[in-house]
Amino acid sequence: MEKLVAKSNQHNKPHSTAPLPFIGQKRQIIQVFRNTLDRIVPDDGQGWTIIDVFGGSGLLAHNAKYLKPKARVIYNDFDNFSQRLYHLCDTNRLRQQLYAILEPLPRAKRIDEPTKQKLLEIIQNFDGFVDCHSVSTWLLFSGNQISHIDELPKHEFYNTIRRSDYPTADGYLDGLEIVSENFEILMPKFYHQDKTLFILDPPYLRTKQEAYGLGEYFGMVQFLKLMKWVRPPYLFFSSTKSEFLSYLDYVKTHEPETWKRVGDFEKLSFTAHVNNSSKYEDNMVFKI
Repeated sequence: MEKLVAKSNQHNKPHSTAPLPFIGQKRQIIQVFRNTLDRIVPDDGQGWTIIDVFGGSGLLAHNAKYLKPKARVIYNDFDNFSQRLYHLCDTNRLRQQLYAILEPLPRAKRIDEPTKQKLLEIIQNFDGFVDCHSVSTWLLFSGNQISHIDELPKHEFYNTIRRSDYPTADGYLDGLEIVSENFEILMPKFYHQDKTLFILDPPYLRTKQEAYGLGEYFGMVQFLKLMKWVRPPYLFFSSTKSEFLSYLDYVKTHEPETWKRVGDFEKLSFTAHVNNSSKYEDNMVFKI
C-alpha cells in the first residue's frame, strides 16, 4: 500500500469543518461523530487502526487522529483533497482576482454575460492551480458542482464568491497515513485485523461519485461489494437519499449470516441542511 505519512503535530482543537469546500463533509454532525468514536475506540487509541475508507475532505480522519493520537489513522484520499490543500495559496490568489470584479456587484444575483467572460478570462489565464470545486462555490448556483474546470462556461454564473481568503490549513493532515485506493483493495487488507475501525461514508446509490474522484455511478453492484467487507466495529453514514437502512431490513429477514455481521447496530438520526430550502435526514449507523 503506497502511503504518505503526514507529520505529527497536535493543535489546540480539531477542525469542525473542512478547510476547503467539499459536499458531504459531515460538518453538521461532527460532534456526534466525536462522541461515538469515543464509545468505539477507548482512551488515546493505542493499538487501534482507524480507516476512513471514503476519505472525502479528510474531516473525519483529522478528528479521529486528534481524539485518538496513538491510533494509526488511514485517510483514503481517493479524490486528491490533499492536493487541493497543498495549493490553497493559489486558490486564495485566484479568489482575490475574481473578487476584485465581483465585489461591487449584487450578492447572490445572476452575473451578466460580459462579466462572465471577464471572469472566465481570469481563470483561463491564471498562472497557478485552479481548484474547480472551490470555484464552483463562488460562481455557480447553490448546490451545483463541476468535476472539471472546462465544464464551467456551460453554466450560468451567480455572485456567491467568498468574501475573504480561506485560512491556512497547517496541521490538518498531521499524523495521518494518506493513501489512494479503491475500497475493494483497501478494506480486505484490514478485514481480519483486530482493533480496526472502518469509517464508511460512501456515495449514495445511483449517484455520480464525482466528489470521490470518480465519474461513474455508485450503483447496487458497488454497494453490495462494499457490504461484503463491512464488519464490526464499523461506523456507516447514510441518509434518506440512501437505501442502506432498507438493505439492512432485507438482510435481517433473508440473510441471517450477513445480519450476524452487520446487524444489531445502533442508529443516530439528525436533520441535515443542503441550503435554506432543502433538508434531509442523515443517519449514523454503528456497531461496536
